[in-house]
Amino acid sequence: MEKYGIELILDMHECDPETFTRESIRTYFEKLCVLIDMQREDLYFWDDIGLPEEEKQTSPHTQGTSAVQFILTSSIVIHALDQLKSVYINVFSCKDFDPKVAEKFSVEWFVAGDCSARFIERL
Repeated sequence: MEKYGIELILDMHECDPETFTRESIRTYFEKLCVLIDMQREDLYFWDDIGLPEEEKQTSPHTQGTSAVQFILTSSIVIHALDQLKSVYINVFSCKDFDPKVAEKFSVEWFVAGDCSARFIERL
């Protein structure tokens, strides 16, 4: 069976929550896509910005910023959780990229103290 695409899964902990802003995440996507040679498309954020206080997330597993950066060949998804100081990233593409380059850049960008990386070939 021929390979359809590849997926990099990063679980990063002990990160710097100051890097979890929309502006920082937008710049992260811009720079990552240049590094791994991906064409950026639409970008969507999910967070509590603009919500009334009673509607904001308070659980450590939901409070933070999530975003999807669509790329021409699929997507990059991020969940940055403020209280846990953790960032979860999935980079999926049917176009090849260097997962080590993406991992190293991500760890440095979010100042991760610990990172678990998995790389999967999708069939």
